[in-house]
Amino acid sequence: MASTLLPRFACDAVILLDQDSSPLFLPTVYSAPNPRSRAAQELTTRVSRVDEPLQKETLRMTGFTELPLSSALQQRLATAQFIIPTPIQAQAIPHALEGKDVLATAQTGTGKTLAFLIPVIEVLQRDSSQKARVLVLLPTRELAIQVNEEYKKLRGRDLSMAALVIGGVSEKSQIQSVRSGSSLVIATPGRLQDFISRRLIDLREIKILVLDEADRMLDMGFLPAIRRILAVLPPCRQTLCFSATMEQSVASLVNDSMRDPVRVAVGSVLKPVESVRLQAYEVRPTEKPDVLRQLLYAEKGQTLIFARTKRGTERLAKELVREGFSAAMIHGDRSQSQRNGALSGFQEGRYQILVATDVAARGLHIDDVAHVINYDLPKMAEDFIHRVGRTGRAGLEGLATSLVAAGEVIELRYIERTLKLRIERKQVNWAIADRRQNAVQNTLASRTLTKLPGEVFA
Repeated sequence: MASTLLPRFACDAVILLDQDSSPLFLPTVYSAPNPRSRAAQELTTRVSRVDEPLQKETLRMTGFTELPLSSALQQRLATAQFIIPTPIQAQAIPHALEGKDVLATAQTGTGKTLAFLIPVIEVLQRDSSQKARVLVLLPTRELAIQVNEEYKKLRGRDLSMAALVIGGVSEKSQIQSVRSGSSLVIATPGRLQDFISRRLIDLREIKILVLDEADRMLDMGFLPAIRRILAVLPPCRQTLCFSATMEQSVASLVNDSMRDPVRVAVGSVLKPVESVRLQAYEVRPTEKPDVLRQLLYAEKGQTLIFARTKRGTERLAKELVREGFSAAMIHGDRSQSQRNGALSGFQEGRYQILVATDVAARGLHIDDVAHVINYDLPKMAEDFIHRVGRTGRAGLEGLATSLVAAGEVIELRYIERTLKLRIERKQVNWAIADRRQNAVQNTLASRTLTKLPGEVFA
């Protein structure tokens, strides 16, 4: 689906939206002069579109073998079972391999990580320097760790391990990996800014900067840190910006960090992928736990449950464990070891259920999630997209259920209007729910919480 450039501006903001994007992010136009509006207008004219001939050509791409990649990388892609590129990969990778700046948006779960890792690895294979050449900035520790895991699958023996620079864990090993000559640095803005201020890392020879989930980093308040990081990078570099959405706040950052970027937009970034079935139950607040249990009994695959608050996440996860479900939790107040333990346990199948706040909606890549349940609706409509995007990944079918009570009914209708969705309303089968509830046994095993690494129970 082609992207359109809006010709009007709010202050110095430039919006790049899909034709199906919601008017929620349309800017208000002010008549007051803005000294930076000229720069914003220049950005609009500079940003290139992926025109129709290119799109038609990339649609015929049937495998990574059609890309001009080294035989070694081609072999590692095949070994890792990466055979057919997704649309965002097919459109973005050729431009990145040519050394162009790329500004790309696509729905969650469409393969943006590989879209920047492949050209990064291809460049690093031709560079024997022992200094940092590529910097990847991400909003969360979990996302940084998972990008590092994907890099490990593809780097081979010739490339050095990446230097992981993230908060929440000991910095000693991170400093050692930076000093060992890693050519790739994967970092979160806060910890990297700290390293720069203490002169623990040299970024003066960076060739490629990757901004992954740029809008999320700005939402989390990282703009000052990102600007300080940009100030120490060489101006002559390639910049790749990948995100699930492209809002006003990103425009000035794009203007400061990119040169004549090629604009790549795949699908509507404000709609779930078509393989995800959306449904909702309108219930009383006191009925939510019973409906949740019924859904969990019916689902045999991995289930990701979203709660709005940290306290609500704790309460819900512990209640599920007491009732005999295999569940773990993840939220901002958990230590890094606890978060890693919950995530790895969920990915490896030791936990069937993961209860999370929105820290997981945009910061985790979890395969094979069969069911996403919104126990509480998100505060923002776009967060709904990122939540349900945890299922139905890579073309697989998925199910997303929202439990809606009292005033949340109005919020759900607002989400439907904003995102132009129609969410199917379902009825609870209370006869089945009552039978299953009576069958739950209050055993010692069902009342015992599984300790995660670093966790102490009072």
